[in-house]
Amino acid sequence: MSENDGKKTLGIRGNRPGQVKQSFSHGRTNKVVVETKRKPRVVVPKPGTASAAKAAGAKGGPAKGDPSKRPAGISDAEMERRLKALQAAKAREVEEAAKRAAEEKSREEARARRRAEAEAKEREEREREAALKAKAEEEERKKREAEEAKVREKAAKAQPAPDPAAAQAAEARGTGKSSSAPRKTDRNERDQKQTRGKGSRDDNRRSGKLTVNQALRGGEGGRHRSVAAMKRKQDRLRQKAMGGAEPREKVVRDVQVPEAIVVSELANRMAERVADVIKSLMNMGMMITQNQSIDQDTAELIIEEFGHKIVRVSDADVEDVIDSVEDKDEDLEPRPPVITIMGHVDHGKTSLLDAIRNAKVTAGEAGGITQHIGAYQVQTDDGTTLSFLDTPGHAAFTSMRARGAQVTDIVVLVVAADDAVMPQTIEAINHAKAAEVPMIIAINKCDLPAANPDKVRTDLLQHEVIVEKLSGDVQDVEVSAHTGDGLDELLEAIALQAEVLELKANPNRSASGAVIEAQLDVGRGPVATVLVQNGTLKQGDIFVVGEQWGKVRALVNDKGDRVNEAGPSEPVEVLGLNGTPEAGDVLNVVDTEAQAREIADYRIQAAKDKRAAAGAATTLEQMMAKAKADQNVAELPILVKADVQGSAEAIVQAMEKIGNDEVRVRVLHYGVGAITETDIGLAEASGAPVIGFNVRANASARNSANQKGVEIRYYSVIYDLVDDVKAAASGLLSAEVRENFIGYAEIREVFKVSGVGKVAGCLVTEGVARRSAGVRLLRDNVVIHEGTLKTLKRFKDEVKEVQSGQECGMAFENYEDIRPQDVIEIFEREEVARTLE
Repeated sequence: MSENDGKKTLGIRGNRPGQVKQSFSHGRTNKVVVETKRKPRVVVPKPGTASAAKAAGAKGGPAKGDPSKRPAGISDAEMERRLKALQAAKAREVEEAAKRAAEEKSREEARARRRAEAEAKEREEREREAALKAKAEEEERKKREAEEAKVREKAAKAQPAPDPAAAQAAEARGTGKSSSAPRKTDRNERDQKQTRGKGSRDDNRRSGKLTVNQALRGGEGGRHRSVAAMKRKQDRLRQKAMGGAEPREKVVRDVQVPEAIVVSELANRMAERVADVIKSLMNMGMMITQNQSIDQDTAELIIEEFGHKIVRVSDADVEDVIDSVEDKDEDLEPRPPVITIMGHVDHGKTSLLDAIRNAKVTAGEAGGITQHIGAYQVQTDDGTTLSFLDTPGHAAFTSMRARGAQVTDIVVLVVAADDAVMPQTIEAINHAKAAEVPMIIAINKCDLPAANPDKVRTDLLQHEVIVEKLSGDVQDVEVSAHTGDGLDELLEAIALQAEVLELKANPNRSASGAVIEAQLDVGRGPVATVLVQNGTLKQGDIFVVGEQWGKVRALVNDKGDRVNEAGPSEPVEVLGLNGTPEAGDVLNVVDTEAQAREIADYRIQAAKDKRAAAGAATTLEQMMAKAKADQNVAELPILVKADVQGSAEAIVQAMEKIGNDEVRVRVLHYGVGAITETDIGLAEASGAPVIGFNVRANASARNSANQKGVEIRYYSVIYDLVDDVKAAASGLLSAEVRENFIGYAEIREVFKVSGVGKVAGCLVTEGVARRSAGVRLLRDNVVIHEGTLKTLKRFKDEVKEVQSGQECGMAFENYEDIRPQDVIEIFEREEVARTLE
């Protein structure tokens, strides 16, 4: 270390000292003397001189002219080449340094130019703002002077003799001349400005700190405003100079409101904030959340308060949100056909379905899947996909047709070759004709010796079904579900019929479909098997089906696998419903949950009203719809012909009042006039009698009735007619079963007997025990088994009955879970015939 002027220096002895100023936080500084190191001067001698040779010798390198001191193997030429390379490298370094300096200088000039442009632009903006502000102040001053002039003019008119001195002062004020003495107000303002300026200078002088933010902002200028903020300020000043901004015009909307609407949905239809609507309701004294409903009158007050117009709609209008647009031809794509197999239950319909499934479903697949969901798809040999429906009964098919849902494309009518056409076969033909669906006749059981396919074709002629073999247009195939013969021909016929129909659908729209069957699963909740007809049903879609609604939580196909979407003609299980729908209900996808909830609530109310007014149905269509709503009710079908319309309607109303929950009278047809052969044909197809009230049958009708075995009854008094129909309906009532308890027995011991099984040693505690009676096994007063006795013994003898107080041995038929202390209840059943009152 060295001393210089009494201050310590940094460095080594012999170097020149210098001063460096150090800055610290909180405005503190310090000066330090630093010694600067001087690099030693290096003198490079010119080549060829004695000094150069000496320098080369000092560095250990050989001189050019002294080969003895040069390294071995280095010639003069090599030495010159090395020196030239060294000089070229130094020249390149000098050029690169000059180039870098030039680039740095150009960048500095560009930054300075951009900085100058930004400052000029900012200065121009400030000048423009100052000009606009000055202009606005000038206009405000002129306006204020004009108002003051008006006030002075009014005051001058009010004073008849003005004071000359006051007039002179007013004139002086008007010309803008001021008195020699400054006003007190001006002095106060000047003093305040000076005080503020002094305080500002003092503050700046005291602010010794320099923070990072102040350094980044650039010191005195503070934080600069953005260009967007400056433009917004200019726009506000420009609008103010032009007379102020025009208020935005409020959009008045026509708001559709049903009888009840949710608050959030009302706000959405008005395009207003939900919080504003709730605030308005609170001002009216109604503490309601956004998920609660309000009535139509309250909604009208809210809508008028927000300046909109209300459009009252009825409950039925809520279904207008369901998409019912017509698809364009270019949007349609081919889809698989939907086939429904119908026919008499004894004609092999189920066997034919099983044969098709076993023939076309790959081995190893769970056998119960397709039957479980009621619908499945089959792949033919040529790659064609067919969708089969297993409708459990005609009621489901009728409900689908009644709702206008064309669920099926082709009907396969199964007719047994040994049994020909049956009444249920005729009913299936009527269903297919009513739905305008083509039929394919499958003549089953052709392998039996008594099979007669030609008789089936001939019987079908009576119902206007003409097969191709008889020069008709209805395909017929002879099959055998037992042997599998003809199944391929049946599938080919179905594929040919589907190709003729040219079935197409639009998969790119809101989905719609029909419910094939529905059930309540313990683990999964309500589950509906849906056949998609239009569009694509996707996971997460909100839908309404019948009186229920929901959101698709999961989709399961016919193979039991979960899928994300289902296209047209594809059956899937839908999970996510809030309740179990009915078979035949139509599924439609909607936009929001509020719409789905409104539609479901409307349909529930409509169904309640319909059930309340069901007793007033007088037309044939209403009666048939009511009768088919419950297929478990036994029906007595009849045909009524009367002399006048009033009598026919009175008879029909009387028939509706006959019956109870188990039996009802179904009027297939009623009319005015004589009984014709057409009436006899309809009665023969449905197995119904024909009732004539003050009319008779013509000759052809009588002959047809005798041939077909149709009963015709004539009446002239309506009471006799009602009594006879009531007696006939009573025959359909199931007999009432009554139970008579005849005794009780208590199990004391349980023995195991070879060949018999477990035998209970019992004591008859009450009544009598009979071998032919029914028994129930009670354990802790809970019935755990009901059946019959296999044996009743007294000691070693088989007896018919055992009296009270005696011991006996009992063994149950197909049941051995008996324990001591169990109680056996012995009872007898008897049937009692019932009649309609």
